[in-house]
Amino acid sequence: MLIDKLKQQLSGQFIRNVGWLGGAELANRVFRLGTTITLAHLLNPYDYGLVAVVLTTNEFATVFTLKAGIGSKVIQADEQEIKVICDTSYWLNWILCSSIFVIQCIAAFPIAMFYGNNQVILPICVAALVYLMLPMFMIQSALIQRENRLNIAALCNVTQSLIANFSTIALALFGWGMWAVVLPIVLSTPVWIVISYMNHSWRPPKSFTLERWQEITKFGKDILGVELLNKFRSNIDYLLIGRFLGINALGIYYFAFNAGLGISLNVMSAVTSALFPHFCQVRGNFKQLKERYFSSLKSIAMFTVPLIVLQSSLAPFYVPIVFGQKWVAAVPILITICLSALPLAIYNPTYLLLNAIGKTHINLYWNLIYTVLFTISLLIAVQWGIFGVAVTVFICQVVTQPAFSIWAIRYFLAQNSPLLVVKKP
Repeated sequence: MLIDKLKQQLSGQFIRNVGWLGGAELANRVFRLGTTITLAHLLNPYDYGLVAVVLTTNEFATVFTLKAGIGSKVIQADEQEIKVICDTSYWLNWILCSSIFVIQCIAAFPIAMFYGNNQVILPICVAALVYLMLPMFMIQSALIQRENRLNIAALCNVTQSLIANFSTIALALFGWGMWAVVLPIVLSTPVWIVISYMNHSWRPPKSFTLERWQEITKFGKDILGVELLNKFRSNIDYLLIGRFLGINALGIYYFAFNAGLGISLNVMSAVTSALFPHFCQVRGNFKQLKERYFSSLKSIAMFTVPLIVLQSSLAPFYVPIVFGQKWVAAVPILITICLSALPLAIYNPTYLLLNAIGKTHINLYWNLIYTVLFTISLLIAVQWGIFGVAVTVFICQVVTQPAFSIWAIRYFLAQNSPLLVVKKP
């Protein structure tokens, strides 16, 4: 009976989607491992610091494209309104992405002044070319997720990762320095355009329309706020370290993050990305939504927690062997930051649950409070160097995110909670 029950659980759509995305992320990590090893031997901490500046700028700017917010609205929309939502979202994407391209190119100059290094100007502008490609596939990609065909998203991830990582290794071997990381980002993005077009019949509208744009942006604004605060928290440590401790210190910290928490976050993202359409399917049925939420918590925790603990415990052994002795100083930072990902196993599903039932403002308010506390803590911690910053990140994550998640779960389960009634947008 236990075997039959296990087979039934593993045959569900959510588990299949997690399998596709998890498998894609596993392949991605294999590709990235080769890339990380190559870069660790060919790039020095200063090069890593320059890469961190460029990619941090891109991370911030990407949020303003409203990619997450508009895509989530397409996934959540009722069937009778999906055509209008898609047509308007397409043009909104072009308006936003074109604007962000221009703004990032202009911002490259004050950013270079902030760090006192003009070498980052051109790479920041080149990396911005990605924004001009996003509108070409974002609607198709969101519709594919809406239809729970996440095997297509997995295919896009694997193919892009294969092209990007092999390009990075090749360019690094030819001595291209930080360009070995920047150029593949642009060169690999068209993969999404080709595969998305091949796997969905939706095509851009022939006429310009912004019908019901307020509804789309209203839904997306809270998600935009949360995404912006997330990006700010994800990168504020880079900004402070680069400004107060120098580019070399930033390079060591950035390596530790990508060899530690970067891996955990990518795996976590792959697993949880299947949750939003999974929750949206039953957002009007409290009983089914509750069952799916708690079931997903168990599945995610069983997969991610052992992986994070294993990676952290083995770091002192594999870092000097795989990446070289020059990165041994990063091991304590790597372990500390990697363990800070543990609370995400409960926080990410809770965040997506609130979005699915239209309570995005709760996530926004919480993230605003948390970001203020997190920033103040890091401003104090930077006085004790990069390890002090890593410990502070760990403490903030472990204390605050589970506390919010437990409160949100209790609020959701409360018998007279307004969350039980889902109003259509």
